Amino acid sequence: MASNAPVATVYVRNLEERVKPEPLKEALTAVFSDYGKIVDIVAKTNLKAKGQAFVVFEDPESAIKAVDEVQGFELFEKPMIVALARTRSDATVLSTGDKDEFEQHQRRRLAEKDKKKALEAAEEQKRLKRTAAAAGGAASDPNAAGRPSKTARGAGLKSTAPQANTVVPDEYLPPNKILFVQNLPDDHDIESLTAIFGRFEGFREVRMVPGRKGIAFVEYEAEAGAITAKENTAGMPLADGTKLMKVTYQRQ
Repeated sequence: MASNAPVATVYVRNLEERVKPEPLKEALTAVFSDYGKIVDIVAKTNLKAKGQAFVVFEDPESAIKAVDEVQGFELFEKPMIVALARTRSDATVLSTGDKDEFEQHQRRRLAEKDKKKALEAAEEQKRLKRTAAAAGGAASDPNAAGRPSKTARGAGLKSTAPQANTVVPDEYLPPNKILFVQNLPDDHDIESLTAIFGRFEGFREVRMVPGRKGIAFVEYEAEAGAITAKENTAGMPLADGTKLMKVTYQRQ
């Protein structure tokens, strides 16, 4: 089944955050079961996702009808905001597809999660740079000479503020079409790496680094091929399992 198959999952937000998951699921079941058979309800419990849930129906028609009719319905004295989820749920894929399709679905979801984390990390780095630039501008202000510095602190005390030159970890780098491969056995060359990475769509070439063992760059025609390759090869055991290949996106 294609990844753009109709979605049978309803995304619900603006839920009462103080209600525990089980009572919340029971209440959502009571509301949404009028529109079709419910396969699963996922209520988020972590702090960032509180007040949100996913209601998985057996068929897309039920989900569409629920979105139309439940929009704004009050639950625990708060109007629910509902919409069709952007992707199919695990439960839907498991019930309608095979093992291979489910694995592909999970890889796509992990790739989207990685991309989101990378974008958030990049935005945080930009914010830190803006903060540092503003602080530098204030320090160069000639009118500030007679004023005490806001950042002045006693001798021996260290600032707890994040450093402006914070580097985004390799794992959270934003996707691009070039992969950086590390922790390779010394005997792995272009031919052996092509055998690993050449099976993914859009493969272009493997580039070894002269004078450096254990690392290489793999280029694809587009990000999509690199994302698929990374999700399928990161952590792959090499040299009879004595080394785990590290695969990240090239730092730009």
